[in-house]
Amino acid sequence: MADLKYYDVILKPVITENSMSILDEKKYTFLVHPDATKAQVKDAVEKMFEGAKVAAVNTMNYDGKPKRRGLHFGRTKKYKKAIVKLTAESKDIEIFQGM
Repeated sequence: MADLKYYDVILKPVITENSMSILDEKKYTFLVHPDATKAQVKDAVEKMFEGAKVAAVNTMNYDGKPKRRGLHFGRTKKYKKAIVKLTAESKDIEIFQGM
């Protein structure tokens, strides 16, 4: 298991129709490092975003999709996605505002 710092855990936010529809419930979706645990994701969100208090973290592991280019077969990169639910008194995360 890798020794991850909090700034290495969260890779980027996920901007899709489904992830935007659950913003009303204070749920935010991020792509995270595949070796990150739920506790590391919680610490990273609370340290990176001022005023954010995490209530729950749900994670999902995805394997790469099989792809083919001519006669060569391969797979895309595997990734991990985390849905972070904030508490009711927590501040919103600013990077999702205005989308």
